[in-house]
Amino acid sequence: MIMDFLIAAALMGGMGAILAVVLAIADRKFYVWEDPRINQVEALLPHANCGACGCAGCHAFAEKAVNGEISPGKCTVNSPEGIAAVAALLKVAAGSEEKRVARLACAGGTHVARQKAQYSGLESCRAAALVNGGGKGCSWGCLGLADCRRACDFNAIHMDAHGLPVVTESRCTACGDCVEACPKGLFSLHVVSHRLWVACRNLLQGDAAEAECEVACTACGRCAVDAPAGLISITNNLAVVDYSKNRLATQVPIERCPTGAIVWIDEKKGVVKGMEAKRITRKSPLPVALALLPVGAASEMKGSR
Repeated sequence: MIMDFLIAAALMGGMGAILAVVLAIADRKFYVWEDPRINQVEALLPHANCGACGCAGCHAFAEKAVNGEISPGKCTVNSPEGIAAVAALLKVAAGSEEKRVARLACAGGTHVARQKAQYSGLESCRAAALVNGGGKGCSWGCLGLADCRRACDFNAIHMDAHGLPVVTESRCTACGDCVEACPKGLFSLHVVSHRLWVACRNLLQGDAAEAECEVACTACGRCAVDAPAGLISITNNLAVVDYSKNRLATQVPIERCPTGAIVWIDEKKGVVKGMEAKRITRKSPLPVALALLPVGAASEMKGSR
């Protein structure tokens, strides 16, 4: 029995030695050298893996930076000190890239936008949108059930007192998750210098738009008249900013907007409305207008008076 044990041990040891040799040969044959600076650069990155730079994560960004395919400043999430450290390590110019953030094209909170019915079901914008559009009078408006907030891994979105998502620019990485999460397509990514902003997607005109939301764009055209030529146009009953002419943008076009649908997003003050925009003092939600419920929707939507 001892002899059997010794033979088995010898066989196992021999097989182990053979496998070790094979692995050593394979390692030498298939070894792929990686520049050690890649890991050093990655250590200086924010590890957000957000994809805002166009790369599939921070390691991929580090590889491109070391290979000279991308500048350190392309990572808009990194701090100025971090960008400078990467540039110093690689002995290259830091470069620059304007920060991008997510912007919401809706200001219709519960205190200004009318509900045609009260949605009752899964707390999800995507789910609500499948049931008669979600119950909001404005078919294009934010449903306020926070799919965007849950999708954001960087805690850059919170819901305000009126059920509207608010983006914290300093935390936003422009990853685009909120863009994909919103069933109404209300989020888009913009460079921070796009300060002139139309906070509405309602395609109704005049009184019809304002009847559904007090801060809707009514397509009055005053902003287009007051703006430099070509900067703002009225397309499908909605003011549209041509950001290729963003260098011409000032606060002037917002001043005569009667509903405050077009705003200026100030770096320090936040959202600024024009002088002639109506002042909204109401804090409580508008009542649900049951009369607006379509036939056959009652089984899916629960109204309240």
